[in-house]
Amino acid sequence: MSSCCSEDQCGGVELARAGQARVLYWVLALNAVMFGVEFTAGWLVRSTALVGDSLDMLGDALIYGVTLFALHRGLLWQARASMFKGVVMLLFGVVVFAEVLNKLAHGLPPLPGWMAVVGALALAVNTVCFALLYRYRDAGVNMRSTWICSRNDLVANSGVLVAAGAVWYLDSMWPDIIVGVGIAILFLNSSRGVLRDAAQAATQARAGA
Repeated sequence: MSSCCSEDQCGGVELARAGQARVLYWVLALNAVMFGVEFTAGWLVRSTALVGDSLDMLGDALIYGVTLFALHRGLLWQARASMFKGVVMLLFGVVVFAEVLNKLAHGLPPLPGWMAVVGALALAVNTVCFALLYRYRDAGVNMRSTWICSRNDLVANSGVLVAAGAVWYLDSMWPDIIVGVGIAILFLNSSRGVLRDAAQAATQARAGA
């Protein structure tokens, strides 16, 4: 299959990729900063949900970096990048489950006020990231898997806020644990879908080579 394109077509592709790269640099920086803020807060206020959500932020920062790496490469590299993202999601799901088990063994109820404040800040940041990535959700398997990560963030952030309210109302650590389990399941389910799509894209790339 020929990879040639006209000057106008190639110029349009490069402009589109440049736009994607700018967005990815922004969301990478936002997620890296929020990881530091949210992980520190989660550790200090004893919140499994916040720690899990912060790992999601770290995973996203890594994922955006890999997406940038694959952006100007061929379809096979983009499929490999998506596979990496799926593996990262899988690993973080396992880590959050381990934190849940540790909390069950030794945990105390988290501080709901700080949970709510940090969770609301994370939700605001991820809403910006989601809006920036939305237009690129169908721009190939590489950008689509990145958009899925951003969509997951909104679900996880909303869960943290719900957990904070329930912890405050019930004076119990169980809402925090339940949301932590939900975030872990979200990681694992998304990992399965991203890895499936990446495997299909890799097969198509090899067939078209």
